[in-house]
Amino acid sequence: MELSFTHQLGLVCVILLLPQLCLSQDSFTDSRATYYGSPDCYGTPRGACGFGEYGRTVNDGSVAGVSKLWKNGSGCGACYQVRCKIPQYCDENGANVVVTDYGEGDRTDFIMSPRGYSRLGRNEDASAELFKFGVVDIEYKRVPCMYNGYNIVTQVHEQSKNPDYFAVVVLYVDGMFDVNAVEMWQEDCQEWMPMRRAYGVVFDSANPPSGEIYLRFQVSGNGGVYWVQSKNAIPSDWKAGVAYDTMVQLN
Repeated sequence: MELSFTHQLGLVCVILLLPQLCLSQDSFTDSRATYYGSPDCYGTPRGACGFGEYGRTVNDGSVAGVSKLWKNGSGCGACYQVRCKIPQYCDENGANVVVTDYGEGDRTDFIMSPRGYSRLGRNEDASAELFKFGVVDIEYKRVPCMYNGYNIVTQVHEQSKNPDYFAVVVLYVDGMFDVNAVEMWQEDCQEWMPMRRAYGVVFDSANPPSGEIYLRFQVSGNGGVYWVQSKNAIPSDWKAGVAYDTMVQLN
């Protein structure tokens, strides 16, 4: 029996395992988006992810708070393509935003910074109209984060106090990975000890090692769940607010 063209194309997608040939609008999820106030149109440094100033300016300030995509904090740092659905106003590519906060709105999955929300519009006048709507229907999908020139960075949280309390924030995670857990090496016990997820992507320990601190991260993505270890130790004289390069890239 001769197969129709549609059936033939379906078989090609399955047999050759080339998902890029089979992508369609079905890869987007329908939802709604709104925006929050900001004096300079950037993000907020007080977001629930714990990113601080990074959460205000990363991705040129195109950031968002999310609700169901929050995933107990492991959704922090994820990147999404968001595009609105009013043809006369909306840009066909929409905006790429980074999750830096938790927020709930009127049946919205995204509460965007003004800079991010404005990029939904096809031009300046269209963006102004979208701001008048306040809430718009959108569709979104997760996309890889791209931080060219950056490795994963661990920043010592500003509330850390050497040697009694140590907390880190995980920054510049490339690709489509979630940070599920962080562990530190305990030389005395010769084992990896879990750090507590304080909130967002802030992981802490009330009893950090007295010497250099070695960290490893449990990440999850399309390839499964696995551990990656920092190639650099955080020095024993670490200071709050200082960022340390792990020399690790996931892509």
